[in-house]
Order: sequence, then structure tokens, then C-alpha cells
Amino acid sequence: MTKLSDTQLVILSAAAQREDRNVLPLPGSLRGGAAAKVVGALLSRGLIAETTTDSRTKADAALNRIWRNDTDGRAILLHIADAGLAAIGIEPEGGDRANTGADAAPSAEAPKDAPAEGDPAAKARTPRAGTKQAKLIEMLRAEGGATIAEIVAALDWQAHTARGAMSGALKKKLGLTITSEKVEGRGRCYRIQDAD
Repeated sequence: MTKLSDTQLVILSAAAQREDRNVLPLPGSLRGGAAAKVVGALLSRGLIAETTTDSRTKADAALNRIWRNDTDGRAILLHIADAGLAAIGIEPEGGDRANTGADAAPSAEAPKDAPAEGDPAAKARTPRAGTKQAKLIEMLRAEGGATIAEIVAALDWQAHTARGAMSGALKKKLGLTITSEKVEGRGRCYRIQDAD
């Protein structure tokens, strides 16, 4: 398993939840040399990738969507790679997402071909067997569900990563309904509510 710092986990988890898989914006507390160091480490490990666009848009710290400009002035974006998705236990959707959007400048608008929010086709993804995501789903479907502490112990994740995976990958991406309830002696237990 790839060992990641908490900051790297937060960056990769946030990028995985974005429609365009852009790594930016980075957490607000990460700036300057610290940002360059963390991004450099992720780039060198192949967990994220730089993508050069044809756009001449200047890197703007206020917008936080463009990492830097190359020598010709073209915008360079950062996207999470399949290896980055796998490192946080998320099934890549096929093809390296780092190349997505390489020919267009980032925009605040959703792509025209993006599925609508309520579109059931947008939630037709399934996890690959043997991944941490599949193990998480198995734990949440088990009788009695699972607590955050049990998930952390079984998957070697931080608590915030387990919560993020449930809200991002399972709820938003896979369209699963997750319920929770307090159980005497265990604490808050989470489970997947299967459709009837």
C-alpha cells in the first residue's frame, strides 16, 4: 500500500471528488514552498500529472485552477492520475484521467456532455473486486454495518479518509444510500441501505 501523508490524502481525495479531477485548489493552509514540495512529491510518485493546455490563461493564485505556465505561456493544470485514485482506494473509470481537459482551459461551467445531477446514468459505476472501496462496501453491507474505527483498522485509513470515501465515492459517485445510527457499546454505525 502507498503510504501518504494526511495532506497528500486530503489533496487526492478532494481531486477525486471533482468532476474534472483537477488537483487545484490546494487546501488553504498550503502555500508557497510547502505547496511546491507536496505537489512535487505527488508528481514524482506518479499520483498526479501535469497537463498542458492550448490556453494562454495566466496562472492566478486567486482562481487556484492553473498550477503554472510553461515557457510558451500555456496553462499547466494538475490532475489526479489513476495511480492516485488507486492509492486512496477509488476505482479509476478507465483511461488516465490526468489527460482529461488537456485541450481546454478550466472553466466554472460544467462540460456540456456532463450528466445532469439527477441523471441515473451518472451513477452506474461499480467498484473493482479486491479494492479498498470494495472492502468498505462489504463492511457497510454486513449485518450491523461498521463504525469509523472499524473501517480505519480494516483499511489502514485515517478517519477523515473513511468519511470522505463514504460521502464522495459511495454516495456521490456510486449513488449508494448510507445510513447511520448509534449502537449501544459500539458508537455510531454506518451501513448501506439497499434499495427495496
